[in-house]
Amino acid sequence: MSGDPNAMIEITNLRSGQMLEPSMQPDRMPVVNPATAQTIATVPVGTAEEVDLAVAAAREAFSGWGGLPALERAGCLNRLANLIEANVDELARMETDDNGKPLALARDLEIPRAASNFRFFAGAILHAKSEAYDLGGMGLNYSLHRPRGVAACISPWNLPLYLFTWKIAPALATGNTVVAKPSEITPLTAFRLSQLAIDAGFPPGVFNVVHGRGDVVGQRLVEHPDVPTITFTGGTSTGARIAATAGPMFKRMSLELGGKNAVVICEDADLETAMPTIVRSCFQNQGEICTCSSRILVHRDRMKAFVSRFLDSVAGLKVGDPLDSETDLGPLVSADHREKVEAAIERAKAEGGTVACGGGRPSHLPDRVKDGFFLEPTVFMGLDQDCRTNQEEIFGPVVTIQGFDTHGEAVDRANATPYGLACSIWTRDLERAHRMAA
Repeated sequence: MSGDPNAMIEITNLRSGQMLEPSMQPDRMPVVNPATAQTIATVPVGTAEEVDLAVAAAREAFSGWGGLPALERAGCLNRLANLIEANVDELARMETDDNGKPLALARDLEIPRAASNFRFFAGAILHAKSEAYDLGGMGLNYSLHRPRGVAACISPWNLPLYLFTWKIAPALATGNTVVAKPSEITPLTAFRLSQLAIDAGFPPGVFNVVHGRGDVVGQRLVEHPDVPTITFTGGTSTGARIAATAGPMFKRMSLELGGKNAVVICEDADLETAMPTIVRSCFQNQGEICTCSSRILVHRDRMKAFVSRFLDSVAGLKVGDPLDSETDLGPLVSADHREKVEAAIERAKAEGGTVACGGGRPSHLPDRVKDGFFLEPTVFMGLDQDCRTNQEEIFGPVVTIQGFDTHGEAVDRANATPYGLACSIWTRDLERAHRMAA
C-alpha cells in the first residue's frame, strides 16, 4: 500500500493468487469517505464474466485445497491472522475512512476480531469429528464432514472486515474455496486482506475476491451452477431474492438478515448498571448493526426514572470526527443511507411519535468533517406497537421507548415483529430472566 494517506487507491480483484491490474478493470465507481464526503478510492464495477473467471479458478483449486491436511490449512489461516494483527493500525484507519465508524472501535474491537475469526476456525478444524454407529453384524454406519466446493461469501458494509472474515474463515478452514464479494460501499479492507492473503501463502485460486454491485456480481454468484454454498449478511429483501434464486437450485444457504431488537427493562432493573450497556447497544457504530437495540420496553413503574437517565446519557454522546478518540458516533455510511434514516424519522413523526432527543443533523462539526453524513442519536416516544417505526428495521441511530404493565405483555411486544434476532432483559431476578427469555 502507498505510504501517502491522501493517495487515491485503485482497488482491484484477487483471482488465482494475483491482484489484477487496474487497467484490466477500467469501469469504476467512487469510494467515498462518509466523514468528509471526499472520494478516497475507486472500485471496479464488476461483471458476470469476472465472476465466472473467479469461480473457475476456485473450482480448479478445490481438490488440492480440500485434500490438504487440516493442519496445513490451519497454518494458512493463522499466518493471515498474524498479518492482520501486524497491520491493525492501517486496517483500522482504512475501516474508519471507508465506513465512518470511530477509529477506536475499529482498532480496538473489530480488526482484532477479524484476526480472531481466522484463529478460531484454524483451531476448530483440528478438532472436527465424524460419527460412527455400530450395527453389530449388520454393518457400520458413519457420517463424514466434507467440503462442498466453491463458497460464495457476500458481506455487508456495516462491519466490513469483521463480517467478511466471519464468512471466509470457516469456509476456508473446512476445505472449501471461496469467491467473496464485499460491499462496494466499503471495499478497502477487503482489498487489503486480498493482498495479505497472498503474503500468507494461500495457494492460487483458493481465495478470490470480486468487487462490484450486488445486482451484478452478487446475483451471478448466487445463480452460478458451480457455487453450491452461499453465505450472505445484509438486508432482508436481498436475502429473500437470494433464497428465491438459490432455493430451487438446492444450494446450501446461510442468510443473516435484519433485526428490530428489543430491550426489556423490568421493575427491579439496576438502571445505573444497565445504562452504559443499553446506550451502547442502541448507538454503537451509529446504530448500523443488525443486533443493535432499536426498541426499549420499560415497566411503567420505572418509566420516569429510566427515561430521565437514558435521555441524559444519549445527550452526552459525542457525534463528530471518527478520528477523534472522544467521538462516540461517526457519520452514517453514505448520503443515501442518511436520507433513508431521515425519511424514517419523518415517518415516525407522522405516525404520532414525539422526538424526545435528537432528530436532526448535528451542528458545530469540526471543519474536516463539516460535509459528512452525520445524524444525531434520536429517541422517540408515544408510538404505537404496530406502526412501521416499531415494525421495520431502520438501521441507524433511532430508538423508540414503550411502556408495559406485565411481563407477559413485555414478551408479547418484544416478539411482535417479523424479526427474531436479539433481545436483552434487565432484572435482578434470575428466575424471571430465564422465564421471560424462554
